[in-house]
Formats: sequence, C-alpha cells, structure tokens
Amino acid sequence: MAPASRPPTATPPAASSSRIDSPSLKAALAMALMHYNRLPSRAAAAAGTSTPPLIHWKRKAKDRKREILRLREELKLLQDGVRGEETEPPVASCRCHFFDGCGDLQPPGGGEHWVDEVLRRRFLRLARWKEKRRRVDRPLPVTSFMEFNREDEVQQLSLSTDFLVELSDGIFAKRDSMSSFATFSHQAVDFILASLRNILSTKRERELVEEIIDGLVARLMKRMCTISENNCTSDSGSVDCSDAQFSVQHLFRKLGQEEFIGQRIILVVSQKISNLSEMLLLVDPFDDSFPDMHGNMFIMIQLIEFLISDYIKKWLCCEQFDKNFFEEWVRSILKARKDLEVLENINGLYVVYIERVVGRLAREVAPAAHQGKLNLDVFSKLLC
Repeated sequence: MAPASRPPTATPPAASSSRIDSPSLKAALAMALMHYNRLPSRAAAAAGTSTPPLIHWKRKAKDRKREILRLREELKLLQDGVRGEETEPPVASCRCHFFDGCGDLQPPGGGEHWVDEVLRRRFLRLARWKEKRRRVDRPLPVTSFMEFNREDEVQQLSLSTDFLVELSDGIFAKRDSMSSFATFSHQAVDFILASLRNILSTKRERELVEEIIDGLVARLMKRMCTISENNCTSDSGSVDCSDAQFSVQHLFRKLGQEEFIGQRIILVVSQKISNLSEMLLLVDPFDDSFPDMHGNMFIMIQLIEFLISDYIKKWLCCEQFDKNFFEEWVRSILKARKDLEVLENINGLYVVYIERVVGRLAREVAPAAHQGKLNLDVFSKLLC
C-alpha cells in the first residue's frame, strides 16, 4: 500500500521579511512620511483657515497690478488737466483773477504779476508732455523736448506759444472746461512774457523771436475771428466772460502788456479790419456768414481800444520802444478808418467805434508826437 501523500508545506516568509527590512524601502517610506507631514492639513484647507503660499502671492501680484493701472490712469487725467467732471487739478490759485475785468475798458489795477518758480517748472513739464504727445507719430529731433536745456529761452518760448494756441483750440472744441483754461492760460501767458523779457534783454535771436511772436498773433487771430457752433459756458463766478471769442480777445489783451507783442497785435488787427471791410462790401447781407463777419469787426475794433487804453503810456516809456513800428501801426489804423468810412451806409456804427479809437489814440500819443517819437504829419491825420 502506497504511503499517504503529505500536504504541501508553506514557504517560509524569509523572502517577504527581507524586503521589508530593506534599507532603501525604509528610506523611501521615511521620505514619503516627511513630505506628507509638511503638507497643510486637509481639514484646515477645507475650512479655509490657511492659503497655500503660491496662491497668496499670485493674489497679491494681481492686486498690485490693478493698483498700478489705477494710478497710471489717474496720472494721465491729472496731466491732461481734467479729472472727471468735478474739477481741474489743484495747480494754482491764480486762476481766480486772470479773467477779472474781461470786457471792461479800465486801466489795469494792481502791480505786475510775477512768475513763481514752482509754477514755471510745473508749466514747463505740462507743456513738454503735451508737445511730446502731439508729435508722437513724428520723429523727434536729436534735442528732444523732454530734454530741455534750461538756458534755451527761445525754444521754451516757442513751446509755450504752441501750448497757448492748443489751449485756445480746446475751448472752441469744448475739450477743456473754462476754469482749467483760465488756470493754464494764465500760466502760459506769464511764462511767455517772462521768457520774452529775458530774451530781449540779451538782444539775441531777435529775428527768430519776431517770427515766433508773429506766428502766435496770427494763429490766435484766426481763432478769435472764428465762431464755434457751441459757445463755451462757465458755471463758476471766477470767469466773467463765457464766450470763447472774448476769452481769446482777453489773451491778446494780457499778452499786449509787453510792447513787443502789443504793437504787433494792433498792426495785425488793423490790417485785418481793412481786409474785412473790403469783404463786407461784396457779401450779401442775407448770407449766413454775414453775422459772423459783423461780430468779428466789432471784437477787433474793441481789442485795439483795449490795448491803447491799457498800455500805450507804458509802451511809450519803454527803453526798447520801436518808433518805426509804432508809426507803422498808427498809419494802419488810419487806413482802417478810411476803409470803414466806405461802409457807413451799411453800418454807421463801424465808423463811430473806430473814431472813438482814433480819438483816444490821438490823446495818448500827443506828448510822444511833440517828443519826436511820432511823425507830426501822421499825428495831424489823427486829429482830422
């Protein structure tokens, strides 16, 4: 009889225990446990009590980026001179009196306004920034407007005149509020007058300066004699004049305190009156442009009267007074009176107003004529 078969014996667990006792496996388990312990608690993460560092810094970076964008937008608004619909940036308290007396035929009161150095620097920064933005599509010269030489007064004068003309365009297009226009135009006018005095005192670059001033007068004259469909209005009591035309006229009046500019303004305006009188002879009174031409005639005659009333005595006492130029614009006014006499049948008020201007001029220049500053033949025609 065959012996009974033995049941198979189990394999000893020597091999399995040897795997667990392996040093490499123990090291791997230890490193996994250490890594697990460093992770934030799942319960804490679920409750939101702590935030992973990466998410925290991402959030902080986004907040900082939004803040930078907001500040850049605010800076842009401040540089434009407009901050929403509320007010202009607080640049100077001088805007409250610049347009005081606009339209009043009275000698200017008070002393001469001087240019504060802080306002001077701030105006230059704003003017340079606007010039750079205006020329952004054109290549800038080697001497960039953002790298101004402080001693180059002629270049600064040119930049200031461009800035003032751009301001005038802004009020006709209603891009600028009347209050901000008063603020920046005051700074621009003061800066132009101060720069011009410094240049004339050195007796250099006179031809270039004459070209800059003539260009300023011609461009402002074009704005003043153009009527916009929408007149500017001002809600503040600091500006008595709400019409954009009269605001530009007031700029002429303020610029005219310097005889170098004032005499040129009168010459250009008197020549413009003569040209306009010829046009009025040919135009149909029922033409749409006739009321505009009629208004331009009165505003130009009024401007000459303002300048003569305000500054003629001061001009005659100026050391650098140009006698030849003085005689030239006096002759031009006499020619304008003669041309307006032809229009007496159309509108007799033209002659009445120009006669008042000539009479005031004759009274003011009488001492100068006897001192030899004005040809006596020309003076005698003023008295006719």
